[in-house]
Amino acid sequence: MSNGELYTILTNKAKKGKKGSIVAMVKGTDAKKIIPLIVKHISNRRRNLVKEITLDMAPSMNEIARTCFKKSSLVIDRFHVQKLAYDAVQSIRIKYRWQAIEQDNEAFLKAKNKGIIHKQELLSNGDTLKQLLARSRYLLYKNNFNWTESQGERAAILFEKYPEIKTAYEISRKLGVIYEKTKEPAVARLKLAHWFREVELTKSKKFATVMHSFMRHTDTILNYFNNRSTNAAAESFNAKIKEFRRQFRGVRDLDFFLFRLTKIYA
Repeated sequence: MSNGELYTILTNKAKKGKKGSIVAMVKGTDAKKIIPLIVKHISNRRRNLVKEITLDMAPSMNEIARTCFKKSSLVIDRFHVQKLAYDAVQSIRIKYRWQAIEQDNEAFLKAKNKGIIHKQELLSNGDTLKQLLARSRYLLYKNNFNWTESQGERAAILFEKYPEIKTAYEISRKLGVIYEKTKEPAVARLKLAHWFREVELTKSKKFATVMHSFMRHTDTILNYFNNRSTNAAAESFNAKIKEFRRQFRGVRDLDFFLFRLTKIYA
């Protein structure tokens, strides 16, 4: 069983006469495999009843939705939008962490060649530079008012030493504020345009990549603000399946695995 999503196609034509039983299951997100199954098992009339679909930015999912559900509005889930911004922040943090590791290794070798003991510099909170960058991972996902006292102290040191990380964090949080406080699509469009401008001013290559990805999907991103629809429930269920699979260190008997999932979660 791969890490790909499992897509089930439901129909009223049951194998044993039960309404809504699973008649097809497709591993992965290959549009060429999924589209024919959807067309075969779900009538065009029923597909036209679908008004809205939440999805990620994967081209295959976009193709499936546009081909099979032509009358629906596509919504890029806010989870995937914000995750891309958070990933950019973490990428910058990781860059500096590797630099700190490399610098520490070089200092260790110099001290060794001189026959002296290498002592790592301790920051005011007791972290070394490597520890500071490693332990800052989770605080960069959170609002600053949700930081613990130690996280706030660590963040202050981190931002003083690495202004680029501070800028990236602030930019990512401003995107979150747009989602949290904006109600109207027109207002969201204006705020997102201002956000793009701020990203350009930072001259951050990581966030420039994020911005260009958003620009390609602006309309479907802004569709979120029509009904604030999200596939959080599906993401949560998917996380439960992954955790269930992890507990068994993989799956050999797929039929039994699906049976267990049905008994526990259905």
